[in-house]
Amino acid sequence: MKTFLIEREVPGASELSYDELLGITRKSNDTVAALDRPYEWRHSYVAGDKIYCVHDAEDEEVVREHARKGGFPANSVNEITAVFDRNGPREALPV
Repeated sequence: MKTFLIEREVPGASELSYDELLGITRKSNDTVAALDRPYEWRHSYVAGDKIYCVHDAEDEEVVREHARKGGFPANSVNEITAVFDRNGPREALPV
């Protein structure tokens, strides 16, 4: 599988409550389970009016299918081709 970074424009995202984020979590997990193909939601970050998600999937179309079926925006979907941090490059994804 490939790893993708998904940018979701969600006005007021940084003000979502714990319960609202939990609801999004449940909906995403239910949608992943219903896809009937390999898919993994790794984690998400909330920043301002956006949510950035890291997902593993076969291709971009499967990521967009997850968004459609879950009712989530997917304003951009980009394959992650490398990861690095203060220690330098990491091994190829997925880990």
